[in-house]
Amino acid sequence: MDRRRFLARSAGALAGLGLTACAGRSTGEATPLASPSASPGPAPGDPLYRVSLAQWSLHRALRGDKLDALEFPAFARHRFGIDAVEYVNQFFMDRAEDDHYIGELKRRADDAGVRSLLIMCDGLGRLGDPDRAARRQAVENHYPWVEAAAVLGCHSIRVNAASEGPPEEAAALAADGLSRLTTCAAERGLNVIVENHGGLSSNGAWLAGVMRRVDHPRCGTLPDFGNFDLGDGRQYDRYRGVKELMPFARAVSAKSYAFDEFDEETTIDYHRMMRIVVGAGYHGHLGIEYEGDQLPEIEGIEATQRLLQRVRVELDG
Repeated sequence: MDRRRFLARSAGALAGLGLTACAGRSTGEATPLASPSASPGPAPGDPLYRVSLAQWSLHRALRGDKLDALEFPAFARHRFGIDAVEYVNQFFMDRAEDDHYIGELKRRADDAGVRSLLIMCDGLGRLGDPDRAARRQAVENHYPWVEAAAVLGCHSIRVNAASEGPPEEAAALAADGLSRLTTCAAERGLNVIVENHGGLSSNGAWLAGVMRRVDHPRCGTLPDFGNFDLGDGRQYDRYRGVKELMPFARAVSAKSYAFDEFDEETTIDYHRMMRIVVGAGYHGHLGIEYEGDQLPEIEGIEATQRLLQRVRVELDG
């Protein structure tokens, strides 16, 4: 089961979700500010980019009760030597407002020397819903996750720019919802970043246009190497899409599926893709998101990690 189908099944878990301190602030219009800029270059002695681990890479273990969500940060550190993680709200969907749980997750991450980077938020409604009330509710459904991310010390929440209708109208609706949510997140010092994640959002030019509409330094993108399925058997060019989204990137998802005997990813040319990423001036974290079934999850994560390390040496040489 891929992540989008899994999320659709999980949407019903939100019935009891309450609102937090941002409630009521989504009624006003967000004031556009300067456009996001690329990450600064690495400091002397720092790597060209760093590697983090997305929780989705272990979705089979988590869903199969082989790994508890609270154990994820320490597992990333001790099993892979990775010191930064990206959470997925689906694995603790009813815990956003559970102060004890979020506090315990932070404690365990801190104890393991692991930095919490972001929470991937799904199943919370469409931020670009054509219905005004539904769109506002979708914005408010994200508020508890903004608060949780702030407690964990994350820099962002990752959201979806889901909408419908003609592309231009859908872009305006998505920009409206994102602007309202970004106003709340900015007050917490957090970014709202959008992943190419199916439908119109998998069209790099469309999503880049939404970013320009929002025009807020706290609203950016999370380019994913693999999510360029436009539906009806159509695929957006992944290299073009990542290039279009990188000027707004606050994080990058290193999706992987399968590897050949030379430890190269067989679907994505990582050498070409990482030249695009680094060429855009990005020097932040690359989040491993293994989604294949050729290798067990742990081996798939390790193969992706080795590939990212090998490409980094190549680009740094």
